[in-house]
Amino acid sequence: MVRGGWEGHAPVEATELFIPELTAAGFAVTVTGDLEVYADRSLLAGTDLIVQCWTDGVLTPEQEAGLVAAVEDGTGFAGWHGGVVAAFGGRDYLRMVGGLFLHHPDDFLTYDVSIDPAHADHPIVAGLGDFTVETEQYWMLADARNEVLATTVFVSPPTPMPVVWTRRWGKGKVFFSAVGHRLDDLRHPTVYELTRRGLVWAAR
Repeated sequence: MVRGGWEGHAPVEATELFIPELTAAGFAVTVTGDLEVYADRSLLAGTDLIVQCWTDGVLTPEQEAGLVAAVEDGTGFAGWHGGVVAAFGGRDYLRMVGGLFLHHPDDFLTYDVSIDPAHADHPIVAGLGDFTVETEQYWMLADARNEVLATTVFVSPPTPMPVVWTRRWGKGKVFFSAVGHRLDDLRHPTVYELTRRGLVWAAR
């Protein structure tokens, strides 16, 4: 679990919400606030899952290369909101995660999130219905290779926008959810459940 960067996304408190779930699922969880962990290739090679919550950071070339190589070799990568898509600007990192945050309205919005019927049986969202949140609504650039599990319609101008996606990068699996600016966002029952499932799904 790699957490840090801008404190506005409460990286410590947010990641702590999911440590009990990961422990119950059988993971031995190690937490770090040091991005140099991404340069430790031997450590990452023995890691089944990286959960990242780090906004507004900079990776050195060695750190970026180590992280991307680990996912290509099978280490899972997962996270939410700005902790993934507003984290680092490196080309290879962004290609791996499949998206980049561009904008959100200044105010929190109430908006609907719809599960894509084509993927309703995916283990991350199976049995979960559409839901409504009141939080930041992210406008993002997203890769066409993403498997989009849930979407919203951005308010102005009306534009379909991905909210939850998965993707494969080499042998590794990637999970991302755009919801998670505040702790209350992550505590929303549906958001919490699909995030919990997404973390476990992404593991090696």
